Amino acid sequence: MKITLIVIGKTDKKYIVEGISEYEKRLSHYCKFEIKVIPDIKNSKSMTESVQMQKEGDQILASTRVTSELILLDERGTEYSSIDFAKFIERKGISGQREISFVIGGPYGFSSEVKSRASGFVSLSKLTFSHQIVRLIFMEQLYRAMTIIKGEPYHHE
Repeated sequence: MKITLIVIGKTDKKYIVEGISEYEKRLSHYCKFEIKVIPDIKNSKSMTESVQMQKEGDQILASTRVTSELILLDERGTEYSSIDFAKFIERKGISGQREISFVIGGPYGFSSEVKSRASGFVSLSKLTFSHQIVRLIFMEQLYRAMTIIKGEPYHHE
């Protein structure tokens, strides 16, 4: 299965870049993994929130293959334990899903078009994280899920 993480804007904090690189290497042993970075919207300060969401949404949809299942990372989504998230990922693979795209939206969330295209919403926590740190948190949880699926001793109960 291929898993893609779609994000808005580049990661500029060195420690986050290093962490992301580490988990990209680790994930390569379990699945095809790719990060797609959508450039920040230019002149966004002169736009309303809804216009900015719409422009980001257009770019998100343009960067997503039609055959890929779209899952939005959203604070109002379903919260999973690490084991339940692993089961969620495993069920996708067993059901024959070949590609999943997880999306971290911009500061104002997702356009209605992106929400209607999505098959689900996942919350990593009730806490609010910066858009950059949530990338690293998601990748660690995805790696953890893969080790749980394989029965490897990374996760402890």
